[in-house]
Amino acid sequence: MTSIAQSLSFYFERRMVRILLLGIISGFPWVLIGSALSLWLKDDGLSRTAIGWAGLIFGVYAFNFLWAPLIDRIRVPWLTDRLGHRRAWIVSLQLVILLCLAAWSAVEPTANLTGVIAIGLVIAIASATQDITIDALRIEQIGKTEGEAMAAGAATAVVGWWTGYKLGGVVALKAADAFRNAGVEHYWQATFLVLGVVVVLCNIGLMFVREASVAERMAAQAEDESLVASRIGLSGGFGRAGAWLAGTVLSPLMSFFRRNGVAVAAAVLGFIFLFKIGEAFLGRMSVIFYKEIGFSLSDIALYSKGLGWVTTVVFTVLGGLVAIRIGLVRAMFVSGFAMAATNLLFAVLAWTGKSELLFAVAVVMDDLTSAFATVTFVAFISMLVDRTYTATQYALLASIGTAGRTLFAASSGALVDWLEGDWGTFFVITTLMVLPSLVCLWAIRGRLGAMLAGARVRLFGKQVESAP
Repeated sequence: MTSIAQSLSFYFERRMVRILLLGIISGFPWVLIGSALSLWLKDDGLSRTAIGWAGLIFGVYAFNFLWAPLIDRIRVPWLTDRLGHRRAWIVSLQLVILLCLAAWSAVEPTANLTGVIAIGLVIAIASATQDITIDALRIEQIGKTEGEAMAAGAATAVVGWWTGYKLGGVVALKAADAFRNAGVEHYWQATFLVLGVVVVLCNIGLMFVREASVAERMAAQAEDESLVASRIGLSGGFGRAGAWLAGTVLSPLMSFFRRNGVAVAAAVLGFIFLFKIGEAFLGRMSVIFYKEIGFSLSDIALYSKGLGWVTTVVFTVLGGLVAIRIGLVRAMFVSGFAMAATNLLFAVLAWTGKSELLFAVAVVMDDLTSAFATVTFVAFISMLVDRTYTATQYALLASIGTAGRTLFAASSGALVDWLEGDWGTFFVITTLMVLPSLVCLWAIRGRLGAMLAGARVRLFGKQVESAP
């Protein structure tokens, strides 16, 4: 087993700094279309209903896999040759976000709400598209066989995302408050110009993130495209165009099933879809439960939000460390059972009644297991992708996980109502929801060595060497 010193050493590698920066770049746009936009609309006197509907722009993040194949294949004119494929896309999308901030600085929500929301939607689309290539570039910072480094990288990326989101929010709120206190009438518009400076600084930092040569990836893509062209039997310009389109859209899917086999690939997709549904059910109803059991908004802010930020960051790093030491496959089982068991603490809280101590323990343990599960999950699907189609396959796998959480968790309130407000039973049910995903993982545990493409995977303490 890897020693603690060896496990910690992964976090101090230079490439982890680059991954941290990529996480920050990914998290920052959420400040713009989340906290900043909501408070701007609120300060301008818009209703809660209008602010709530504005949040629908976040829906684009669940569908970015639809255009991920194009991001993997299309080159950005002029920039790609100078910056590399991934960095050229990120810079281009950051420029779109920067232009949107400039546009926001020149409009008033009360006078042109449609324009404000439309600009926010463009930011969301640019951010969701940016995430496709950021995730790909993050994965490509680490070698195909470095499962332990991938776990550390996943933890670092999650910490970076929260850093970009939280510290970006601090900059936004402090700047807006300073402009308002200085008597600036349109203080939010001025704040967006300050946030534009942050975008520029992110792009400067991006220049220090290395990008590997795309020659091998392009050669593999061309080979797949030729294979598709020979199968569809078309020639000439239409044949080449059809082969390119089919290769762009179908080859990533064909590659995933070809590498793993239909049965194993289906089990992997089932695991990804089901893994965090129980956590999503709890998360969707948790604040409602806290309120109904008698906790004040101040209590919820202190324990759920204040403690939550600190514990999420700390336990994300520790979760990555544990995954490094025990291996990704074993870590998925451990984190799954731990995440489920934590839900029982909320059941105990529901049955015993209001207790600040039990509330604090439940929240901290929930943050611990959630952070551990998130890091392990991100590292796991990062190791599954084919480097020929990194952006497409990661976006697809991540979206499948998001779909499972969003589709099923939407019925969480209906389940509580059906149980007639029996919160204890509700939390027990959420505990059991993780079991189907772990059954899928158990069914393919013996094949994961081959799926992780050369990585050494620890299966319940046993080293398994995958096929070359």
